[in-house]
Amino acid sequence: MKNLFKIILRLLGLLIIALVVFYFWASSPSLEESEYSSITHNSSMATGENDSVFSIATYNIGYLSGMTNNRPVPKPKSLFKANLQKVKKETQAVNPDIIAFQEIDYNASRSYHINQEEEVASLGYNYSARTVNWDENYLPFPYWPISMHFGKVISGQSILSKYPLANQERVVLSRVEDSPFYRDAFYLERLAQIVKANINGKEIVIINIHLEAFDKPTRAKQFQEVEAIFNKYKNDYPTLLLGDFNARARDKSSVVQTFFKDDNIGNAAFNYDAIANTFDTKDPYERIDYIFYTKETIEYVSGRVLNEYEQASDHLPVFMKFKLK
Repeated sequence: MKNLFKIILRLLGLLIIALVVFYFWASSPSLEESEYSSITHNSSMATGENDSVFSIATYNIGYLSGMTNNRPVPKPKSLFKANLQKVKKETQAVNPDIIAFQEIDYNASRSYHINQEEEVASLGYNYSARTVNWDENYLPFPYWPISMHFGKVISGQSILSKYPLANQERVVLSRVEDSPFYRDAFYLERLAQIVKANINGKEIVIINIHLEAFDKPTRAKQFQEVEAIFNKYKNDYPTLLLGDFNARARDKSSVVQTFFKDDNIGNAAFNYDAIANTFDTKDPYERIDYIFYTKETIEYVSGRVLNEYEQASDHLPVFMKFKLK
C-alpha cells in the first residue's frame, strides 16, 4: 500500500512538473520584442496619386474565421481560403487608399500559418505597418475540446497604405487588473498603433486601436489613454482614430459617447437616428467599430459600413472618403 502511495505521489509530481514546463513554454514568445513593430515598403508597387479625395477603412478581420471566431468548432482550411478570397475581392472593388486591420494573423496555427497582411497587401498596398499584440508558442483556447486549441499565434494590428508610412509607435494599453495569473500570461495586449502617412506631401496621423472586449472598467481606462494620444496630435496634424472600440453606440455609458458629443470630432458612416451596425455579421445588431476624425483639418466626403464583406469576419468594415483642408 505504501509503495502504491509513493507511485501515485511520484506520478502527481511528474504531472505538476509537466504542467509547469508546459505553462512557461506555451506562454513564451517566439519573436524578439524589437519585431513587435515594423514598417515594410514594397518598392515594386506604385505610390497612390489621388488628386484630392482619399479613402480609409477599418476592419476587424477576425483572422478570417468568420462567425466561428473564438468558438470551439472545426475551422477547416477551406473556410479561411474562401474568406481570404472574399476579402481580397471586396477590397479590390472598394479600393481604399489605407486600411487599418485588427485581429490579423501573421503566423498562426489557427489560420494555417498564412500571412494575412501580405495577402491583402499584394492588392497594391506598398506600405505595411505592423504591430504584434499576441505572441504565444501555444494558446490553450478555446479551452475545450483540446483539438480546438489555437496553438501557436502571432497576430496583431496592421495598417496597409498606398502612401508612405513612417514614425510608427506601438503603445500598450492598460491590462485587466484582477485577471488571474494564468489568464494574464496569455492576455492579448490591447494596443494603440500610431503611424504617420504622407499623402501628397502632407502628413496625417492614424491611430489604430483594439480595446478590451470583456471588462468595461479596463476599456474605460484604455479609452482615456487613447483619448490622450488623440489630443496629443489633433492640433498639429489631421488625425484619424479608428478601429474596434468594443464600445456599443447605443449604450449611454459607453466610452465613445465622449466623442459623439464633441462638435470638433467627426464620426464616419454614422447617423445616431439610424445607426449602421458592424457586429456580428450573421445578423448585425450593434455598432462597435468607428472612424473618428478632426473636423478642423479633415473634410468628410462620404462613408458607409461595407456590408458586402458579409461573414468573412464577425465584424463589418467601416469606410470613409475624405479631403484634407
